[in-house]
Parts: sequence; structure tokens; C-alpha cells
Amino acid sequence: MSVQAPPSVPQTMDTRVASGVTLAIVGAFLFALKSIFIKLAFASGTDATTLLTLRLTFALPFYVAMLVHLRRQGGPRPISGRVAVGAVGLGFLGYYLSSYLDMAGLEFISAQLERLTLFTYPAMIAVLAWLFLGEPLSPRILVAIAMCYGGIFTMYSQERTWAGGDRAAWGIALVIGSALSYSFYVMFAKKLMQRTGSREFTCLAMLGSTLFALLHFGVTHSTADLRLPAPVWVYGAVLAFVCTVIPSFLVNEAIMRIGATRTTIIGTIGPVVTMVLAIAVLREPSSPWHFAGMALVLLGVSMVARKT
Repeated sequence: MSVQAPPSVPQTMDTRVASGVTLAIVGAFLFALKSIFIKLAFASGTDATTLLTLRLTFALPFYVAMLVHLRRQGGPRPISGRVAVGAVGLGFLGYYLSSYLDMAGLEFISAQLERLTLFTYPAMIAVLAWLFLGEPLSPRILVAIAMCYGGIFTMYSQERTWAGGDRAAWGIALVIGSALSYSFYVMFAKKLMQRTGSREFTCLAMLGSTLFALLHFGVTHSTADLRLPAPVWVYGAVLAFVCTVIPSFLVNEAIMRIGATRTTIIGTIGPVVTMVLAIAVLREPSSPWHFAGMALVLLGVSMVARKT
């Protein structure tokens, strides 16, 4: 007599986790390409203000379309003028100012150092939460923060011998400012997101950030500055679609499926991808000290992500 096998049980949870991990990996990979394409655009003949304006302008229609779609689906929720202004203000911090400082910093330092410096924002959030929200800093988190900035200093000490001390110092200061601006955005955006919905909030923030970028460009540039080499337009479009819109949706969906902690830890592959591509594509110099610094930063960020 044959024994009938028990009916298979749908592995819905395993499938959800596996798909979430896949989304997080792809999102981290696409975000990691950002620094490479910015460097390539600079080499083709443009500056940070113009490139940021192209990036946000190209990305804007996708977020407008999302906002329209949400409205047709019964959202967004009614939003007061005060909440809308708050979303636009946080968009200034998280999408305009942070992106501009990051791009400006890349004019002075390598993509490797930029990516790792920007990646320390979870450590900054832990410090800001302690300062402004009264959240405790455990010895574990303090060690993690020390590891993050020890790794940055290790890479910086090498960078300054190649790029020049003043250029490297100015570049890393700009990128630290970018990470700090983004940290404020992440820390204070949650409360507004609870009132508007995360997707609605992101759309409003992107609308505001694009307005600020256009104003910045209008004050500092003229329309003649848009007579750019064709590759710059291509890189601007790639930065908008491949390195902004697509990974933002992938990472947000990954967070929904596997949580912010796992998504952040998986995101540590991003700086590794950037480092490999910076060496292979941009021909940036590297050394064992770069890899040691990277290891310290990634381990420190992973420790911060596991604090809960």
C-alpha cells in the first residue's frame, strides 16, 4: 500500500521574506550606482546644481503620477496646510539639501569615501535621537559609532594623500553635512508620515525638493547652462529613474516585508558595490586601508541597526 504524502503547505511567509530580501538587495545595488553616475556626469561637463536639477526634474513626473494614483484610489488623506508645509520643509532637508551637499562633496573626494561617509547616517540618527528625543545611547551603540567614524578617518587619511588635504577635508565635510541633513529628515519625518501616509508624504517631499532645486538653479545659473553634452542628459535620466525612483520603491517595499533592521543590514552591500565599481569603472585608487575602513563602517552600521 502506498503512503500518500501530506499536502504541501504554502510557504507564504518564506516567500514574503525571500522576496523582501531580493528587493532590498536590488534596491541597495541601484542606490550604490548613484555615486558612479554622478562622477561620470561631472567628467562629461556639468556641476552639482545642474545635475541635481536634472535628476529631480526627471524624477518628478513619477511622484506626481503616484500622487494622482493614490487620490484616485481614495487617498491621500486630507492634509492640512501645516502638514503640507512640514512635508515640503522636510523634503528640503532630505531630498534637496542632502542631495546637493552629497553631489558637491563628490567634486572633491572619491566615490568610495563619499559612499561610506553617507552610509553612517544611522549612527547620526542614534546621536540625534539622544539629543532631541531623549533616547538612551547604550555602550554597544557608542562602540558602533566609534567604529563608523574610525573607519571614515582611516579612509580619509589615505584620501588626503591622493586628493590633497584641503580638497579631501572640504569634500568630506560636505558629505557629512549631507548625512546630517538626511538624518534630521529621517528622524522627524515619521510623525508626519503617520498623518499623511508614507507614499503621500514622499510625493509631497519630492515636489518641494524639486521646487527648491529649480529655484537654486534659477538664482545661480541661466538657461544657457542647460546646453549640456548629451551624456550629461543621459546620466541625469539614469540618476532619476535607475538610482532614485526605482530603488526608493524597492526599498520601501522591502521594509514592509522584512522590516527596517534587516533592510538596513542588507543595505551594507551598497558601499561594497560602490567601491568595486569605483575601482573598476572610475579607476579610483584603493589600498588595504580603504578595505579596513570600509569593514569598520559596515560593522558599525550593522551594530546600530541591531540596537532594537
